[in-house]
Amino acid sequence: MPIVQSDYKAPVFFRNGFVSTVYSGLIRRVNGVVQERERITLPDDDFLDLDWSFSAEKTTKLIIVLHGLEGNAQRPYMTGTAKLFNKNGFDAVCVNFRGCSGEDNLKYRSYHSGATEDLDAIINHILETRSYSEIYLKGFSLGGNMVLKYLGERDNVPNEVKAGIAVSVPCDLHGSCKELHTLKNKPYHDRFKAHLVGRLKIKQKQHADILNIEDIKSIKTLIDFDHVYTSKAHGFIDAFDYYKQSSSLQFLPMIKTKTLIINALNDSFLSPECYPVKEAKSNDNLFLEMPKHGGHVGFHLFGKHYYNEKRALQFFANS
Repeated sequence: MPIVQSDYKAPVFFRNGFVSTVYSGLIRRVNGVVQERERITLPDDDFLDLDWSFSAEKTTKLIIVLHGLEGNAQRPYMTGTAKLFNKNGFDAVCVNFRGCSGEDNLKYRSYHSGATEDLDAIINHILETRSYSEIYLKGFSLGGNMVLKYLGERDNVPNEVKAGIAVSVPCDLHGSCKELHTLKNKPYHDRFKAHLVGRLKIKQKQHADILNIEDIKSIKTLIDFDHVYTSKAHGFIDAFDYYKQSSSLQFLPMIKTKTLIINALNDSFLSPECYPVKEAKSNDNLFLEMPKHGGHVGFHLFGKHYYNEKRALQFFANS
């Protein structure tokens, strides 16, 4: 489809990508979302936790929301989406990826950008245990990559899945990773690395036969982390093999479900390859919106709801 002209006009102060990203990630608060936790068992006998919130009226419409790297179901971008959709006749399930709900998962593996087998298990579980006729997918950053890969890599997307949205999505994982290693992104890089290494130390205690402390000490960068842990734990040769196989960019031409990508042009996490203009122009099911501002998972608006939340509701209503 032709590229979508964005209606997003950032408030003056939030036209700075750093301000937009940091405020939305660390300062924004969303109140009034009541969540009920459900733990599901995955096909490999591991678990993950789903946090449900519900429309005031019984509904057959559901949005599944996927978080980004080191996120969880309580992040404001997750609960902000759930709150708006609950108010508009949708139930919402905010997913905690493996190990992200406050308790380490059982297996040595955890989650990664291309782990669509877990999304598939979640959707199958919901279809088997609930009665929704319309299911919509929304993913942020890493979760956005997972949504796009899921929709593009398979011919058997359930009929109930009507549309998807990916927000601030690193379609090309290697390109985005290189951006995160630049000087301008050092605060983000170091924060991500500290969180990931901290959780890996916890996992090492349960899996000392696979991973030792010296391996963890060798991790100086996010690429190191993916070499030492992400790739080895999930069946890839190395970090670069993981990036290559898991990047959603290669799957965009095959998407047959109506899908929107919202990537801000001032998102410092994204490389040029993460703006898939060619792929959107050649696929009638794929829409690409590139607001001038928004940072990474920002899109601040004055009021209770962010632009990406209102845009998702609008896009799904027209799907």
